[in-house]
Amino acid sequence: MTWETVIGLEVHAELSTTSKIFCGCSTAFGGEPNTRVCPVCAGMPGTLPTLNRLVPTYAMRLGLALGCSITKNSLFDRKNYFYPDLPKAYQVSQLYAPICRGGCVEIEINGQQKSIGIHQIHMEEDAGKLIHGPQGDTFMDFNRCGVPLLEIVSKPDLRSGAEAVAYLEKLREILLFLDICDCKMQEGSLRADVNLSVRRPGGPLGVRTETKNLNSFKAIGRAIAYERARQINILEKGGVIVQETRRWDDDKGSSSGMRSKENAQDYRYFPEPDLLPLRIDDDWLAAVQRDLPELAHDKRQRYALNYGLSPQEAAVLTSHTRLAALFEELVAQCGEPLESAHLVTGEILRLLRQTNTLPEALSLDAHKLATLIKLFTENKISRAAYKEAIEAVFLHDADPAAYIAEKGLQLQHDDEAIHRAVQAVIQDNPGAAAEYRAGKEKAFGFLMGQAMARLHGAGDPASVKQALLTRLR
Repeated sequence: MTWETVIGLEVHAELSTTSKIFCGCSTAFGGEPNTRVCPVCAGMPGTLPTLNRLVPTYAMRLGLALGCSITKNSLFDRKNYFYPDLPKAYQVSQLYAPICRGGCVEIEINGQQKSIGIHQIHMEEDAGKLIHGPQGDTFMDFNRCGVPLLEIVSKPDLRSGAEAVAYLEKLREILLFLDICDCKMQEGSLRADVNLSVRRPGGPLGVRTETKNLNSFKAIGRAIAYERARQINILEKGGVIVQETRRWDDDKGSSSGMRSKENAQDYRYFPEPDLLPLRIDDDWLAAVQRDLPELAHDKRQRYALNYGLSPQEAAVLTSHTRLAALFEELVAQCGEPLESAHLVTGEILRLLRQTNTLPEALSLDAHKLATLIKLFTENKISRAAYKEAIEAVFLHDADPAAYIAEKGLQLQHDDEAIHRAVQAVIQDNPGAAAEYRAGKEKAFGFLMGQAMARLHGAGDPASVKQALLTRLR
């Protein structure tokens, strides 16, 4: 008999606020250990938290984008547990009245649409970081304590690693375009825990395990495949699955048990006494709804409808917010959507790969690139010169007009110079001219190349072609 995999994901997204959830300390990544800490986030006795208003605003933004219902009277709770990176010995989170419930994420697998339900989205504070030294020492860095998180808890609707990755990719896209999380998994700003069980198709849910320490989509796919195979192997040998939390080791491609899986009652949740209930009125909710940015899916539809872009090109442009923003800046400045799309999906992506630059680090002067697009579409520079100038702008922030003038890249429209070059090429290559006149089309390409070379690549290709055809009749 076959086995069915049942997967639910708990995704933690660090919010892109400049200060922490309950104090004014910086949320910037990095920094010297324990330099971005105050008595509040360090858990000093007698301190009181003050809620950062942007945190529930961002939570509502995500909830509305996913079709969730917003809890008008939301509460914070204390989740009690001891761990060295948690100085208060409790985490402020939400259990009984989370800010968002319901909703879904739409994914596509093998051309088929599937809706993955959202159980809830809640706000909470992050813990610190343990740093393990080479001599077995462990150090604590509390800079991350109090960084605001949204935990997005899916329903157990996922059935494979491919579905889980598709869900995470779609959720990442939504978070980026909502501009509430930078989603840098390498910095820990987007993390996912995998809850997985197996069962016979149509049977009751099996015992689930939770796998942690997953820092890439590839690792998540591998961990799901491993855990599925591990559980099936145990069950087929007559064993039982232990409900536990497991740690994934990506280098070994395997996981190991960390501790028994806790339930809500193990954390002794109770209402946070230092924070009042969060009241969300209609005006606040309406303002968040009104300010929702355009999501990638809507952009793709608009690009196809308004600009005639292919689905593939629109998908590449919306693969990152910075690419979409650059494309829209170019269209606004030069009015050439097709060539703007070709530039971003072609030369810009090539240069990003070549220089190992991430899209979020892209900082180009759109006006300079728009100037180049106009010069190219108005037939004032060749395609080769166009690409060369784009690279100069990308690498050195060159001024397009000055660069083209300095390098002599303007197209030659001087009919007399073109005719002189064509005449010289035909005289120097009588054999190729005779072959073309005899019906060998390939010979024309050779003659065309020779004429362009004689003009140092600056001849207008259309004018050179016409001059050649005229002379070869």
